[in-house]
Amino acid sequence: MSNWDKVFKPIVVLCAICVVITGALAATNAATAPVIAEATRLAQEQARFELLPEADGFSKVALAEKVDNVSDVYAANNGAGYVVTSSAKGYGGTMTVMVSFTPKGQIQQVKVTEAAETQGIGSNVSDSAAYWATYAGLDGAAPLVLGTDVDAYTGATISSRALNSAVNSAIAAYNAIP
Repeated sequence: MSNWDKVFKPIVVLCAICVVITGALAATNAATAPVIAEATRLAQEQARFELLPEADGFSKVALAEKVDNVSDVYAANNGAGYVVTSSAKGYGGTMTVMVSFTPKGQIQQVKVTEAAETQGIGSNVSDSAAYWATYAGLDGAAPLVLGTDVDAYTGATISSRALNSAVNSAIAAYNAIP
């Protein structure tokens, strides 16, 4: 057996297989990326309607100034209020939150749309609609203080801080709406 058969031929074959597999993965990604993007857009729109059910549709709002950790702000087309998407670092990673505001600036609802908090501890904050409801009706004129305006969830202080921080970013964005 020659050196070619022992050493170089397996390397060439392995490289060819890697190129074919990489091409197949790239083609699959290119084919599915628009579908995934559309599904994400529809899920976000559905969440906005859950948070502000009296809205008849939404339009994206450009803020007067950039607000850290805020990805987008939408206004209800019929003036029913606003929905802000913001995020903060939780114990298990980034926690993404949507907050709806009434036209007068009160928090209407809060919803965690994405989180990777520890099951049974931080997930008590990220998965609990009852805990999110503690923000409903609070004034969005100024940042909320954990322990004063809203209680931290026992045993999940870091996750509670993350949720409160994301809500405060949403409040800052609401107050920056022109």
